[in-house]
Amino acid sequence: MTAYQIQAANCEDIPALIKLLDTLFTIEQDFTPNHAAQHKGLDLLLQQTDTAYIAVARHADGTAIGMASAQLVVSTAEGAFSAWIEDVVVDANYRQHGIGSALLTDVLNWAAIKGATRAQLLADMDNTPALDFYQRIGWKMTRLVAHRCGLVKQTEA
Repeated sequence: MTAYQIQAANCEDIPALIKLLDTLFTIEQDFTPNHAAQHKGLDLLLQQTDTAYIAVARHADGTAIGMASAQLVVSTAEGAFSAWIEDVVVDANYRQHGIGSALLTDVLNWAAIKGATRAQLLADMDNTPALDFYQRIGWKMTRLVAHRCGLVKQTEA
């Protein structure tokens, strides 16, 4: 069993978290690694202490070996906050030790404390290990399909 600890991420973790995102974004077909963008995104998340949280799994030697993030959005269906879970990734050398489950438990606990009544996440439909993992730990597939579009920053009139 790998000794690890789950903690809130901080700015000093950003380089290690970018490495973990490299692993994730090479699996997911909709994303590609872009260190500048990932650095900016992680920094933005870490600044949003009331509405966002990044959990990091640290090996006993302090190395970041996994991460997960959560962001609050308002759900009109729930009439409450809902948590968007993203960036769930564990270094390949440390999988199958309960780290992914522990990371999810941590971000879900944070979301519940913040008043969220539901959580959702997206997973690449070809990432069978991730899909099996989520099903095994009790997540349910929905009938919703994700869509996305890019936005161009508008100037104020």
